[in-house]
This record gives sequence, C-alpha cells and structure tokens, in this order.
Amino acid sequence: MAQYRISGVWKDSNNVITHYAFHTVNEKTISRASKKSKADAIKLLETSGNSAVTWVWNYSASFWRLGEKVEVVNGSSGKYLRSNPDNTTTDNLSNLIDFDWIAP
Repeated sequence: MAQYRISGVWKDSNNVITHYAFHTVNEKTISRASKKSKADAIKLLETSGNSAVTWVWNYSASFWRLGEKVEVVNGSSGKYLRSNPDNTTTDNLSNLIDFDWIAP
C-alpha cells in the first residue's frame, strides 16, 4: 500500500498526457519526482491499497498544497487517470506543471 502525489505531466504534440511526475509519500518525507508512463501510472493506481492526489504549487504562498484524488477511469478509448471532476481547473491533471521544458 502506497500513497503518491502527482505534481506535473508530460504531453505529446497533440496535448495529450503521456507521462506523470509521481512522488512517493513516506512517513516523514516525500520523494523527488519520478517520471511514470501512462501505463505504469495506471498499473500503480490499480494496485490494491495505492492512492494518489494532485499536488499543486501555490505560487502566491510558495508551497505545495494537496489537490484532488486521482483515479483510474475506463473510457471509450481505454484507461486513463482522472482527478475528481469538480470543475476546479487548477487541480486537474492537465493543468499541473508542464515538465516537458524542465525534464525531458
């Protein structure tokens, strides 16, 4: 059983998320980001007991805040990750930090 935070994404030329920045929540620390493919991210979150939330950088306060729960959804084009569809744009997966320009 593991807890994760997702702080950013990588997208392809069609603006589709291909990878996620996963952080493992430990007892007293949180790991550095680890780049996970869409398939690996789905596999992690489908493992019983594992969970993830978005981790959103608050620019005005200069700290991270917990966002929404992330779950695996089986859509018409296959499985994908989705945050709680609460109409809050800032904590949705596609609006997290774009890691393309930070770490290829």
